[in-house]
Amino acid sequence: MKRRYFHFRLFYILLAVYIFSSLVRSEDSIANSPVFYVSKLGDNSDGSSWAKAFNTIQAALNIIPDNQGGYKIIIRPDTYFEAMLYPKHSGAKGFYNQLVGDVDGCFGSGTTGRVIIDSGDPKQKGFKSYDWWGPIRSTLKGWSPEHKDSTFSAIGWDRWHLKDLYVTGGDAGIFFDLTDQVKPFSVLVENCVSIGRAFGAGVASCLSRHDEPITFRNCYLWALDEWGDTAGAYVRVENKKMPSLPDILFEDCTIVSPQCALKSSNYGFHTFSHVALKRCRLVVLNFSQPHGTPSNGIIQSVQAGKLLHVDLEDCTLMGYKVFGVLVDKETVKDISYTTKGDVKAYVQFQQSVPPGFHQLPHWPVDVFQSIVPPAPIRHTLPVEEKRLFRRDMAEVTPIEWKGRLCLLECNRPASGGSLEEYYITLKDFKTDKELARFAQGYSLASAFVHNERLYIFASRYENSNWNDVTLFQSDDLVKWSHKIVIKQDANEHLFNSSVCSTPDGFILAYESNDREYPAFTIKFARSDNLEKWTKLPDAVFGINRYTACPTIRFVEGFYYLLYLEHRKPRHYFETFIARSKNLKTWERSSANPVLRPLGLDEGINASDPDIIEWQGKTLLFYGVGDQLTWMNVKYNKYAKSIKNFFQWWFKVPGIPDVGTKESMTNR
Repeated sequence: MKRRYFHFRLFYILLAVYIFSSLVRSEDSIANSPVFYVSKLGDNSDGSSWAKAFNTIQAALNIIPDNQGGYKIIIRPDTYFEAMLYPKHSGAKGFYNQLVGDVDGCFGSGTTGRVIIDSGDPKQKGFKSYDWWGPIRSTLKGWSPEHKDSTFSAIGWDRWHLKDLYVTGGDAGIFFDLTDQVKPFSVLVENCVSIGRAFGAGVASCLSRHDEPITFRNCYLWALDEWGDTAGAYVRVENKKMPSLPDILFEDCTIVSPQCALKSSNYGFHTFSHVALKRCRLVVLNFSQPHGTPSNGIIQSVQAGKLLHVDLEDCTLMGYKVFGVLVDKETVKDISYTTKGDVKAYVQFQQSVPPGFHQLPHWPVDVFQSIVPPAPIRHTLPVEEKRLFRRDMAEVTPIEWKGRLCLLECNRPASGGSLEEYYITLKDFKTDKELARFAQGYSLASAFVHNERLYIFASRYENSNWNDVTLFQSDDLVKWSHKIVIKQDANEHLFNSSVCSTPDGFILAYESNDREYPAFTIKFARSDNLEKWTKLPDAVFGINRYTACPTIRFVEGFYYLLYLEHRKPRHYFETFIARSKNLKTWERSSANPVLRPLGLDEGINASDPDIIEWQGKTLLFYGVGDQLTWMNVKYNKYAKSIKNFFQWWFKVPGIPDVGTKESMTNR
């Protein structure tokens, strides 16, 4: 085995000079170059700001005007269902273009968290591993009978810097295949999670620039398959002879797969690749016994051993054995390598390790622990207490009634059922004692207390749908009167509602499925006495998308609206917040969502919010479930007043929203 210490050291000296000069020039360039923004909260116009952000990553990639480099695309934390991404132009030497996730909010998106690029099936059928499908577009015509597209190369990603992305759902993760464009290629991938069926990440069909090596730094690279052409990281550089300096560098990476961590070459290919790994963890999950189907090696060359050279510095490997070759198995001895510093291997007890590796006799707990990416930073209001409150229930409203905290509960089956199963109860929060039961045949209710009288606003279940808004009122919880206060139009049904008090009277927000709009919308009405209501036809929130389950409050000149967003194309629902001074022009919090389904018992839904300040703290009740068959109620307690709760979500400027008929017309 050859040990090329001089070349190894020279490579890192050149690499350090390159990185320093690139960063200095790139920062100067980017300071004076356009920056484009991607956010699902933007208006999808020109990408020049968060408010005008493109809604898709591909739209921003399309807007790059030339190949001079130095352009930057910043993505707001969210989930983007996108695949086959490609940039319109490559970067330039010293002026890499950047595709960056604003995971810590430092670029002003107003939130933190993961930027997830999910290349799963667009018809919502899950993980898509088929026919060159993945996050990075590259195809070969005729690869399968079903594949009809022309050959496409990933060469457009040359001299791009990808940072702080979580990429998954396709046949490969962040994988650049230049297919029929075998040319020099450089890319920097940093702080990314990259998951694929076949390959976690890598490059193929390219040439390298040794002064600008292909670099993966501080990344988590996962392949999911154990069969066929698969690896945590795959490299195939088309060198006609082994270069003295590395083509590709993996630095501070965790590389995981059931079959092999690092693979090079391919069947029928006789080109050479030189790979450097520095402070990396390579983990192969297949520890099968020898008479089973063990891995051929943590590091593999497919065709022949001589086609791969690996430099390892301060790395730990875990797997059945260290090296392997798939085709000419006897040539495994020809895999050349160097080791430097602390290079260890934990292998099956019958396997030896090559010279230069220290064989570990004990399970490397820290390495195995590191295979899972760290949890993202969450920019959200700290929750003092969170717990499941009620099973098999969708909506509750907290109120203060005669000095005690009570809950209005909407009792109804998940779907269908008889009218007897639809009714409303009022219960003491602390003791769970039932104080009143009324309104048979009604649900989707909210409550409001004024001058020691309880006002309940509910929808009537009739003919398998929800109808009108009916007011129930009582001052003793025994005698109830009721009347319709908001009558639905001919082209709609009415659902959830909510009431707040203002200096000028009262505002009712109610949910409509008006067929004039694409989905559920929120409409408003005004009253002086809670009994006679006037609709506000020019104030309609959410006319361009799904908005439902409103809760409205008025605090220091602003109407605050908690409501439900359907996060299409997923069957996934989150509670958002918006505010307005006039019910016509709105801004959504850039820190949204307020609530998202988390944990093993919350399904894909966090909906039907309602809120109260109690003893100086804010209690927020909401429903979790699958939006189809079941719902439970949870609540969060925040150590803030309701005023501070609402204002917290707008510490960073919000995003203007299309909220009224008038604004839609003006667009």
